[in-house]
Amino acid sequence: LKPSETTPNGRGRENCTCYGLSLSPPKLTLIFDPQCGGLGRWGRKGGVWVMRAQPFKSRRRKGVIAVSVEPHRHEGVFIYRGAEDALVTLNMVPGLSVYGERRVTVTEGGVKQEYRTWNPFRSKLAAAILGGVDQIHIKPRSKVLYLGAASGTTVSHVSDIIGPDGLVYAVEFSHRAGRDLVNVAKKRTNIIPVLEDARHPLKYRMLIGMVDVIFADVAQPDQSRIVALNAHTFLRNGGHFLISIKANCIDSTASAEAVFASEVRKLQQENLKPQEQLTLEPYERDHAVVVGVYRPLPKSSSK
Repeated sequence: LKPSETTPNGRGRENCTCYGLSLSPPKLTLIFDPQCGGLGRWGRKGGVWVMRAQPFKSRRRKGVIAVSVEPHRHEGVFIYRGAEDALVTLNMVPGLSVYGERRVTVTEGGVKQEYRTWNPFRSKLAAAILGGVDQIHIKPRSKVLYLGAASGTTVSHVSDIIGPDGLVYAVEFSHRAGRDLVNVAKKRTNIIPVLEDARHPLKYRMLIGMVDVIFADVAQPDQSRIVALNAHTFLRNGGHFLISIKANCIDSTASAEAVFASEVRKLQQENLKPQEQLTLEPYERDHAVVVGVYRPLPKSSSK
């Protein structure tokens, strides 16, 4: 034995049976030692039978791990339970990834369903969901205005959530990112790409109807004003908004908390009533998501 060496699970080989020497042919070809987590394989070398340890990999165990998908409390979002848990959405276009994300297939009731993993390090909305945001207000059949759609990473997951009966208007000013966005929209009929500056909503007012939710990820110093202009033009009374605030883009000299508080006050002055604020750490540094309602409908008095 070689006690100085470590086994696959990091423990020493003092009491390990998956590593050793023998002068006679062994009775067993493979020996699994549950104490060290190693798998020993006998082989002939220089007239001596040698057992070498290797990480335990059993072909019989392959594919045995039970996988399942559970609905998240946010409608249209799911949790994949497998070797690694992940946030997923039901793929609207089975067989295709949008940004190289992993796809998983789960059989439910004899029917195969394909889901796309949602990376919170690449999506502010996914980071907010995993951070425990109370409401995202984006659900099946919703009409969503997405400001700052970029190449369509998060937009594609919003497309999965709202389904074929919903619509997401994706506004992006950069033509390079807009090309990728248009290619995503070619395969997803519920995405309407709008290559315009979100600062001027009147330029695309003929393309967009009234919406239920506005999601903004524009990372501009005047992003509160941008959200307010689009809300006044497209968001129905009682509709909701989600705005991702990047503190450094607004004021790099002030603390993140002071920037967030200032932006909330600006929203309140525009009939946008914030209801929830959530930081996005550990996924994003100095970022926060503010969720609220636009022109809240008066509560009906009970008689």
